[in-house]
Amino acid sequence: MGTALVYHEDMTAARLLWDDPECAIETPERLAVAMELLRQRGLEQRCLQLAAREASEAELGLVHSPEYVALVRGTEALGVGALQELSAQFDAVYFHPSTYHCARLAAGAALQLVDAVLTGAAQNGLALVRPPGHHSQRAAANGFCVFNNVALAAEHAKQRHGLRRILVVDWDIHHGQGTQYIFEDDPRVLYFSWHRYEHGRFWPYLRESDADAVGRGHGRGFTVNLPWNQVGMGNADYVAAFLHVLLPLAFEFDPELVLVSAGFDSAIGDPEGQMQATPECFAHLTQLLLALAGGRVCAVLEGGYHLESLAESVCMTIQTLLGDQPPPLPGPMVPCQSALESIQSVRAAQAPHWASFQHPATVPMLSPSYSSSEGRLLPLLPAEPVYKAAAPSCPDPLHAHPLAPVCPAVVLTAPDAAVHLCPRGIRQKGAAPWEEAEAEAWARPHEVLAQGEALAALRKVLRLVDGILDGQVNSGIAATPAPALSATLDVTIRRSLFLGVQRLLCVAVGQLDRPLDLADDGRTLWLSIRDKQAATLSTFHVSMPLPGATGGFLSCILGLVLPLAYGFQPDLLVVVLGPVHGLQDPYAALLVTLLRVPARGRILALVEESKPQLAGILARMLHGEAPPSLGPFSKASSEFAQALVYLRGQLELHWKMLQVAAPPSVASPGS
Repeated sequence: MGTALVYHEDMTAARLLWDDPECAIETPERLAVAMELLRQRGLEQRCLQLAAREASEAELGLVHSPEYVALVRGTEALGVGALQELSAQFDAVYFHPSTYHCARLAAGAALQLVDAVLTGAAQNGLALVRPPGHHSQRAAANGFCVFNNVALAAEHAKQRHGLRRILVVDWDIHHGQGTQYIFEDDPRVLYFSWHRYEHGRFWPYLRESDADAVGRGHGRGFTVNLPWNQVGMGNADYVAAFLHVLLPLAFEFDPELVLVSAGFDSAIGDPEGQMQATPECFAHLTQLLLALAGGRVCAVLEGGYHLESLAESVCMTIQTLLGDQPPPLPGPMVPCQSALESIQSVRAAQAPHWASFQHPATVPMLSPSYSSSEGRLLPLLPAEPVYKAAAPSCPDPLHAHPLAPVCPAVVLTAPDAAVHLCPRGIRQKGAAPWEEAEAEAWARPHEVLAQGEALAALRKVLRLVDGILDGQVNSGIAATPAPALSATLDVTIRRSLFLGVQRLLCVAVGQLDRPLDLADDGRTLWLSIRDKQAATLSTFHVSMPLPGATGGFLSCILGLVLPLAYGFQPDLLVVVLGPVHGLQDPYAALLVTLLRVPARGRILALVEESKPQLAGILARMLHGEAPPSLGPFSKASSEFAQALVYLRGQLELHWKMLQVAAPPSVASPGS
């Protein structure tokens, strides 16, 4: 299975036929420029290419009224004057004689993509379509949208494929009120939207776009609105919204399919959004979503009106769906005060409906001593912010190597075992031609590594470290004898720093102690997850208890581990599952899958040699397979929630991505 790309050139036919400054930005060039860049970069050729089909009128009727479908059909026979008169009856809409054909192709493309993914013809994909859809309602066009493509896809997935849990992620900069209205009483569809709101002063000027609009009836809690009340939101704000709002709810919901209303007017340079998130950010958001629903992610284009920014963002999304590693995120990973206020408000609004937010302590207030000058203040942007493609920044020798293709290496002491554990395409790196004298020199401080299987395994691990750092492979997993695991980890860290790693993050699960001589110089961040009390021994040495329940594990990973990883931005991430680590295989698989995202794929996993099944599972995760479901959700214990709050309170002044609330002393812009 691969990545489907659904497109049809006929969708470029409709265009504005009269003077209307509000609608002038929705042009055929939006698709043409994106497709051209996909071809230039060889991305179209790597996809399963599907020509979009028209949705039937019966399929349109899944969401829209027969009278409305007939009205749109009638536009095929209208002249320019009549089209302009009809368009004026709706908000920010224009019709063209080709609109009905284009809109049916856009809807059909979304349905075709869902069919491809749910029947196994593709693992994931993107439908490159226009007109967009998320503003369209049952009987009304709105905001350039004619038929609601994503809502139709969700209803199709429910009725034709029998799905019961569908997540819709709307990262367009406008509120998709059409999708919200269609599903606001339906608990089978969890709808999440962030959008420029500015306390109701931004289009579509709706009270129901605010955080306290949570759905109605049986659907209460299944509408999640995150309003942006200020322009200039950047990469840190978008990632924080995912980590602290969307992903906790999504994992608790456990969707069978993820639909993305992929509007790139939320990207830098767009005149509608006036935001600062770079195209690289959408690669990270996409890869985080791929950890859900067995990787079944279907993205459907919505807005995006700065052609270069739109095309770059589409390419980043497709590359990630194809399995390429996301590039680094430019800029400081510090959420702004306004974003934190929005995150705090939506968590409070959703707390009655989701166990993930029901511990009062999981929404801590910042210390009164917090200095507001430490928060990132957003600049007022010009009416049309300038988009600049990020220049490559690789001044240090380590980053002179391009990211390797998705090709993990596997090291096991018994060579024959790897053959049965590894999916096709994963390399197994042997020991030769490592010089024994050099391996022995690195092993010398540790008696347990002096000889036998431990030394042979260490040779392979050191070659694997070299292979990751010089770009031969992008990640790896090594199994080593249990008595030698701690010593092997110590040598791995020292070797990596010797080879030029500037920032190494180690996530150690189980009974593993931090090397005593590891300096607190900012080059290493040690995070220990074990059956002990929470402790912050320094800014770069954190210990927390092993989470038991599903909710505890997810709050640990999403509320602590990933924010620290994004704040630290490691060059190499080492995950070690040591003695009595206590994680069930699905938990370990999800941990490695999610850590691949901030590590940009450069990750080394160390496991005990006695756990070959676990080694095989982690190898598949590093190769890009989606992790299995964690099963039924269970709420975190009060003790664990308190431990997490304690750690965040100790660390969030330095690691800003841990914050989930705005300082109480800072007033909202609209207050």
